[in-house]
Amino acid sequence: MNTPFSLFISDLHLTAERPAANERFFRFLAETAPAAEALYILGDFFEAWVGDDALADPFHAQVAAALRHLVARGVRLHVMHGNRDFLLGEAFTHATGASLLPEQAVANLYGRPTLLLHGDVLCTDDLDYQQFRRLVRDPDWQASFLARPLPERLALARQLRERSEQVKGDKRPEIMDANPTAVQNAFRQHDVARMIHGHTHRPAHHRLTVDDRACERWVLPDWYDTGGYLICSDAGCRLVDLE
Repeated sequence: MNTPFSLFISDLHLTAERPAANERFFRFLAETAPAAEALYILGDFFEAWVGDDALADPFHAQVAAALRHLVARGVRLHVMHGNRDFLLGEAFTHATGASLLPEQAVANLYGRPTLLLHGDVLCTDDLDYQQFRRLVRDPDWQASFLARPLPERLALARQLRERSEQVKGDKRPEIMDANPTAVQNAFRQHDVARMIHGHTHRPAHHRLTVDDRACERWVLPDWYDTGGYLICSDAGCRLVDLE
């Protein structure tokens, strides 16, 4: 593209145990991202993040270095917490050159105010998850967790992931999707007509009307299979699948 554009990704769930996805990500950083003005990572960048001391891990250090290299090439990098990596902190942003976005951020994208969020707050029908989310986002819980030794945190994170996968199997799929009322309320609260989020792993472009205003909701793809991204410019947005 000759016109300026920004890229949006989420739900990569990067881990050393998934080399194919990692290779797609590093290729994306080398071949696609450098032409953008900005790259937005809207949560669940890592499969799990148990604290910024995890940067000592060779794979995490490799990812951080690749992001830092992208920033050095002039691409602005913005990162948002997801439900897997809500403990990303100042050491990570310092290592990568990223800016950490709030949980719900309104960005002016080429003249269009756009709400950016991970998307889990929209899944209000999943009551068990929302209760868990309130627990792990509590500053006291996080301080207590981060005070534990790194191996203990890693083991606990594995247990939580395993339990999450077991629980998901017992839930109806629609419970884990964005609630329509929550979506409409988010548009109203932030007074925008466009929203971009991930989390649900259901990439789509939804058009809807909220209070007589035409709105659009873009849902980002996960990277468990081929992966993909959203590209936005002054001409609008479009989803792109990785090959």
